[in-house]
This record gives sequence, C-alpha cells and structure tokens, in this order.
Amino acid sequence: MVELRLRYHQQLEAIESKVMQLFALVAEGVAGATDALLGGDSSVVEVLAARELVIDALYLDVEALVNQLLALQGPVATDLRFLLSVLRIVPELERSHDLVMHIAHGANPSRSQELSPRTRGLIERMGSLGDRAIAAAVCERDDEMDALHASLIAELGSGGLTLSTAMDMTLVARFYERLGDHAVNIARRVMFLAASEIPGIATQSSS
Repeated sequence: MVELRLRYHQQLEAIESKVMQLFALVAEGVAGATDALLGGDSSVVEVLAARELVIDALYLDVEALVNQLLALQGPVATDLRFLLSVLRIVPELERSHDLVMHIAHGANPSRSQELSPRTRGLIERMGSLGDRAIAAAVCERDDEMDALHASLIAELGSGGLTLSTAMDMTLVARFYERLGDHAVNIARRVMFLAASEIPGIATQSSS
C-alpha cells in the first residue's frame, strides 16, 4: 500500500513537472516569435516548429497520465481538482503555441523595415504581456492586451504600410489578442486550484 501511494504521488509530481515545462516552452516561444517578427528573422519558424513537436508530445503524455490516474486511482479533494485543472490547462497551452507559430510566420525582413516606431512599440508590448502574464494580474493584463490590439489596428489603418503588410500585421494583432484570452483561461484555472488549497478561501470554477 505504501509503495502504491508513493508511486501515485510520483505520478502527480511528474504531471506537475511536465505542465511547468509546457508553460516555459510557450512563454519562450512568445518571446522568440516577437523578437523574430520585429527583427524580420524568418528562421525562427524552424526552431518553433521543432518545439511544437515537443509541446504536442508533452500535451499527449500529460493527458494520458491524468486520465490514467483518474481511472485507476480515484483521486479526491485537492488531487482531483489538480488533475481536472490540468486537463483544462494543457489544451490552452497547446493552442497558445499554435498562435505563437502563426506570429512567427509573419517574420519577414522587408516587412520589419516597414513598421513604424509606434507599431513596433505596440507589438513589443503585446509580446511582453503574452510571455510574462502572472495569474493574479492576468485579467488586468488581458484588458491592456485588448487596448493594445485596438491601438495597433488604428495605427495600421492610418496608412504608411503596403496593403500586404497591413493585412499581415492585422492578423498578428489578432493572434496576440487571442493569446491573452488563453492566458486568462489558464490563470482562472490556476487561481481556482490555488484557492482550493488555502483554508477559508472559496472560488467559483470558470469554464
């Protein structure tokens, strides 16, 4: 019995470690894609494509481990909340990196040279919000991301860019905004889980 419980807790720790690895990979991807976009470095797509394979494998591995524990161990209380939260979080992380890939595909040397200082500043700020979102403040950051998205669209519509670049950057702005939405969903699950572990604090689950 002791050996079984030890194995169970080792599996929980393995799941947590893999989820943290996913967080790190996605955050690094956001930063890398933003730098590539502003610098016009299209070679980053290959790096992120290789990372995408790692993320997809981790996602499937975590999902399989969680489903195995749910089926065989019958977890309750905090452990059950943790496992159910993981099932909600890992798809959000996987989809977030898909958006990172879309952003990276926008990297192009000539396009980068067209961007105005204000456009570059707005993109840089959106990338910064995307890779440094903190669970406790992420809803405020999402509001700022929405405001930055609106400002960037207005800037792109003011002229000065070729139609092709303006259209591509409009898509990029949308990808960053959607990253913010995923960050909010993840943060709500994290805060729900954290609150469940603190006596006297109750939260409501968000789908």
